[in-house]
Amino acid sequence: MSRPLSVGLVQAAARHHSAPDLDSFASEVAWLTRTYPNVRLLVYPELHLCGHTKDEDPEKVMSAAAQPLDGPRDAMLAGLARELGIWLVPGTVYERDEDGQIYNTAVVYSPRGARVAAYRKMFPWRPHETTAAGSRFVVFDMEGYGRVGLSICYDAWFPEVTRHLAWQGADLVLNLVRTPTVDRTQEVVLARANAIVNQVFMASVNAAPPDGIGRSVLVDPEGRVRAEAGPEPELVLTDVLDLAEARRVRSHGTAGLTRVWAPFAEDQQPLELPLYAGRIDPARWREGGRRREAE
Repeated sequence: MSRPLSVGLVQAAARHHSAPDLDSFASEVAWLTRTYPNVRLLVYPELHLCGHTKDEDPEKVMSAAAQPLDGPRDAMLAGLARELGIWLVPGTVYERDEDGQIYNTAVVYSPRGARVAAYRKMFPWRPHETTAAGSRFVVFDMEGYGRVGLSICYDAWFPEVTRHLAWQGADLVLNLVRTPTVDRTQEVVLARANAIVNQVFMASVNAAPPDGIGRSVLVDPEGRVRAEAGPEPELVLTDVLDLAEARRVRSHGTAGLTRVWAPFAEDQQPLELPLYAGRIDPARWREGGRRREAE
């Protein structure tokens, strides 16, 4: 039986990528744990530690901020989580792989000071985002609470991402966001839709101005909005979740009726998925893919 999980979703403007700012970030996290002493999981938006000013070239900032996954930033964040005894999701960071490619990567640290998950954004917002695309769905276990999946911003527009995380047993999906554009309205709808059709908790944590327009939202497995922020410059959404609720909804159905994980009759034949041919192939996904295949 899982125990209640107190979460804090931090809607805030991004910090500059420079190393000295990590010290002020650590001070902020420590202050938040004192202000919200019951919070066990603290979550920040996309690229929170890798921000840039309006006068900086984003590409140069990306290159300067990128570190190997096990670099000095990683050690500092792991130590911070251990010192404060919390689960820490400091947003996403620029990760430089051994082959030189840079990824937009969500990292998670446990109260023991271990990095327990790292997820590379699968769907960078092309052509504006130039990071390499990840290729692996990532979930992690919070002992005593439940299982959590990771997605980043534009990933939420692709239903296959949240569906795979739920299929892997996620009770809660954290969608880390940096959206300054008008389509945040649609993203809030998507948070509810992904929660409903997958019967999971959805936490969509957006940056505050000037990096985002806020409107962070927390949705339960039946699509009810539990907490929602406006466009405030900084706000912490707090709630206490029983992640076992997601499993209850899957077993008994949304509103006690709809069981989306058990829709097939025992003798029903498998369904072919011609869109994917068993996988998401970029050549088939793009407009015109079918025409090229037929030639």
